[in-house]
Amino acid sequence: MKEIIKNKGSVYCSSNNWGSLNNKIKEVNPSKIFILVDTNTEKDCLPLFFKKYSFNESVEILEIPDGEINKNINTCSLLWNKLSENGADRNSLIINLGGGVVTDLGGFIASTFKRGVFFINIPTTLLSMVDASVGGKNGVDLGLLKNQIGTINNPEMVLIDTDFLKTLPENQIISGYAEMLKHGLIHSREYWDKVKSFDILKIDELENLIWESVLIKNDVITKDPFEKNLRKTLNYGHTLGHAIESYSLDQNKFPTLLHGEAIAIGMILTSYISFKQLDFPEQTLSDISHHIIKKFNKALFNIEDINAVIELLKFDKKNYNGKVLFVLLNDIGNHKLNCEVSNSLIFEAFEYYKKL
Repeated sequence: MKEIIKNKGSVYCSSNNWGSLNNKIKEVNPSKIFILVDTNTEKDCLPLFFKKYSFNESVEILEIPDGEINKNINTCSLLWNKLSENGADRNSLIINLGGGVVTDLGGFIASTFKRGVFFINIPTTLLSMVDASVGGKNGVDLGLLKNQIGTINNPEMVLIDTDFLKTLPENQIISGYAEMLKHGLIHSREYWDKVKSFDILKIDELENLIWESVLIKNDVITKDPFEKNLRKTLNYGHTLGHAIESYSLDQNKFPTLLHGEAIAIGMILTSYISFKQLDFPEQTLSDISHHIIKKFNKALFNIEDINAVIELLKFDKKNYNGKVLFVLLNDIGNHKLNCEVSNSLIFEAFEYYKKL
């Protein structure tokens, strides 16, 4: 059985492990149960959820529009009001059924409503299974700026069932694949090679690889729960990747990118910067770059786009005393934290990406 047992935030992974949800709900004994979904998971995942689990009591469904653009305080305000109107109290339970937007926002809602109510995460995308399943980060965007408002607060439990992945379009699977590649880069060449060689679209064979990714992230989180040191490695590729994603959310300026699509670009750029600044092996850089380019559509950046992305770096959460700080790699599995990078080198990295 695949499980990580904690005082709070235990993770269970199996399509046959729904008894763990039943046990947790009995333990919490909530006064009311709410299920948070977005328009996609309401249509595609909620029926599967009810097929796998039936409630003895009535539940309220809370629905939000899908998409990162709706992960904001306005959506929170609407949900806080719905909870209040439906009589939610401090012993209520919110089950977040969805991808990273739902689990991030739902966890933030639960952490702040009446100073905190119970919540459970059931991730339904590959990205949320390998990234949002452990760590307790909850939050919303501030305008186009990613995850500027939030809390660190673990759910009561997390249940991962890969049957939900069968409801996803291919681009969402590929988006989640980027985070698994990142885990390989920061953890070990062995896991990198395993993820790189796996056919990610073989959903029925994916559970073991997902669980290995969860274990990698959990090991990092356990050693550094509040991101003082080692946990920063989970942001590899994210300093530029988040800035690119934020820029792409302004739909008048750039095509919108999924999180994993932006992070994939960020990993190529950061690997190039690592090569130039830390002597990251050139052959490994080439291997990473060409594998990612094969899997992810290429984006086109002009000088104006790159300047805008660089300007957004000043909002990165790892910044200190006005300095933009990167996680770089000496080699796969060998990181260096808090690295300053010149704008000229960032431009050079974009030029390298352009020529791939």
